[in-house]
Formats: sequence, C-alpha cells, structure tokens
Amino acid sequence: MAQTADVVPEFPMPRASGCPFDPPPALQELQKQGPLVKVRLQDGSEPWLVTRYAEQRALLGDARVSADNTMPGYPTKGDGGGGENGEDKFSFIMLDDPEHARQRRMVTAPFAIKRIEALRPTVQKIVDGLIDDMLAGPQPVDLVEAFALPIPSLVICELLGVPYDDHEFFQDNTKTMVHRDATPAERGQAVRAIAEFLSGLLVERRADPRDDLLSSIAGRVTAGEIDHRQATEMALLMLFAGHETTANMIALGTAALFEHPDQLALLRESDDPKLVASAVEELLRYLNITHLGRRRAAVEDIEIAGQVVKAGEGLIFTNEIANRDPEVFADPDRLDITRDARRHVAFSFGVHQCLGQPLARMELQVVYGTLYKRIPTLRLACRPEDVRFKHDAFIYGVHELPVAW
Repeated sequence: MAQTADVVPEFPMPRASGCPFDPPPALQELQKQGPLVKVRLQDGSEPWLVTRYAEQRALLGDARVSADNTMPGYPTKGDGGGGENGEDKFSFIMLDDPEHARQRRMVTAPFAIKRIEALRPTVQKIVDGLIDDMLAGPQPVDLVEAFALPIPSLVICELLGVPYDDHEFFQDNTKTMVHRDATPAERGQAVRAIAEFLSGLLVERRADPRDDLLSSIAGRVTAGEIDHRQATEMALLMLFAGHETTANMIALGTAALFEHPDQLALLRESDDPKLVASAVEELLRYLNITHLGRRRAAVEDIEIAGQVVKAGEGLIFTNEIANRDPEVFADPDRLDITRDARRHVAFSFGVHQCLGQPLARMELQVVYGTLYKRIPTLRLACRPEDVRFKHDAFIYGVHELPVAW
C-alpha cells in the first residue's frame, strides 16, 4: 500500500480512554486499510506495521526476516520499543538461525510439556499458599503484590535454582528494566545487577552442579559449547521472560474478568479443566502484554500481499490486532472463554516463538482455575476507572489491582 510521507501515522498509538483491554482504535483502523502499512517512530524511521494475522504468521515464519537488532533497518527502541520485550540483545532471542537454534536447544528440555506438567503440583501448592495468606490478612489487598508477582517469581526461581530469598531484588530490578520512562543508564544498571548475581551463581554451579536449569546452563560452559557471558545472558533471559510477563498476565486477566462478570461466573462455576484451558487461550488472545510489537528486519526483498518489503526495511508485528483479526476470530472484540482461540499469536510464531509458553500456560491454568473458586466473592475494591494501567511500560498490565471479598 503506497503512502505519502505526510500521512504516515506515528507509532505507538494510545488506547481509547475507558477501553484499556482493547487495541488502540488507530491500530484497528490501519488493519482495515491493509495488511502492511508504514508507520513513523520517534527517530523518524518508517518501518512496516504488519496488521493482519495471515501476513504476521507468514513473515514471522520467513527466514528472510531477522530478529537480530543489529541488522540494517531494525526498528529502534527510540519509541519505547526494541527487543522482544523491550530488552537489549539477551542471548539467543535476538539471534538468527543457525546460532539461535543451537543455543535454544540448550534450554528446551526443562520446558518440555511433560517436565512442565510434573511441576503442576508445585505450582498448585504455591498458588494455594498465597491465597491462604491473602485470606488470613487484611482487606483490601493488592493482587499484584500479594499474588501475581510472587507466583512466577517462585516458579522460575525453583526452575532455575535461584534462591527465592532474593525475589524482591529481582522484582525491583525487572520493574526498572521494563519501565518506558527509565533512562538507558537506569535500565543498564538494573540489567547489570541481575546479570552479576546470576554470573556468580553460574560459577557456583560449575563447581557444585545441582538438578536445576542454572546447572544445566553452567554445564554447557564446562563443555565449551558457550562462554560464561553467553551463559549469563541465557540465564538472564530465562529469569526475565518467566517473571514479568506471566505476572502481568495474571493481574490483567483478572481485571478483564471483573469487567466481564458473565465470563468470570462461567469460569468460577465450572470444574472442567478443558474450560479453564480454553479461558487461558482466550485471555491470551483477547489481551496483549507485548503491546509495542515484535521487531524484525528484512534481510532480502520479500513480496507479500501485493507489497514488496525491501531488504533493510523494518517490520513491527502487533499481535494485539492480529489476535483481533475478524478473518480468523469471529466477533473478535468479544471475550468468550468458550471459543477455540488456540491459533492466537500471543507467543509469536515461527522459530522465535516463546520457549516458555508451556510453563506460562500451566501457571495461568492453575491460577485461573483456582483463585476464583477459592475466593468466589473476589471483587475489585476500587472504581474501574481508578485502576492504573501500564501504558508507560514495555510489558502491559496494571500497576496495582486492589481486591476484596
């Protein structure tokens, strides 16, 4: 689709007032215009915005599309975007095959579905324990602080072998890492603090291996497959990806269900694990925490949808509107936990799709299948318009979610 410079819209775009769960209206209008449209970032660059589901999957699965943020044309983070979740070049997530595939294989085993299912009783115990603590404490309580943040912290720390005593240290630093208003110096300091801690743990695991993911990564260094710096980056990615994203999805999903009491009641009153799993997929489709788009660059000319994306041009994939594509999902702006939403692209698509998606799905299934049954009168303890959403962060969600029962 041809555009002239004076009509290229700026990206990112604001959500409509009072519609915090929906994509920005301007994004939905661009989707109607065509599957690929140019947008302008703060630095003046004009990458392609890929608006529709079919073209997103086609391009995300195309080897001519690079995830390497050093490639010419890669959309900069001057607009608050950048890497997959706002990060810099963390390990293999920002590499292309074959090196991406080589490093990714080193950490796939712990995220295999069978291994993740074996963790389900542990996650259930964690969730029940946090609910017990909430029920025994004062009301109202901030669901983010008391419930949503601790769950993925406890789970990923157990998986990695990181002492949970340090969870506040990790939470404070990851908040800085994903805050849009953090300066490069502040963000860099937070990354270095966590990296230095993980680096020390990796040295310990090389000398004294245990049955955890950090020991497995450390063993790759001993075997000469990666160096210590790469191992530290890999551990940092595992910790970051397993912490902030799931925590925001827990709280944001609960806030959305409060806004849709019929869907909340359906989920609360059902004992069918298939409905719980369906609710997780629908909430992943309906909501969107990676709200600044996945960034890529074309390394060769690509012809798609009647348009040529030239080598050296940037691409932004906004899965929030791909997951609302009416060609794929009927009545896409309606939250319906009974629909089959498994085709969504919340975890991306292709070789770079989220490695930790089995863990995220399992955690969300335990949370959504437990919280509203254990506390059937759970409700928002403030006016909906007073909930503060994370428009200022790389990872979308809510800052706090006061609840009572």
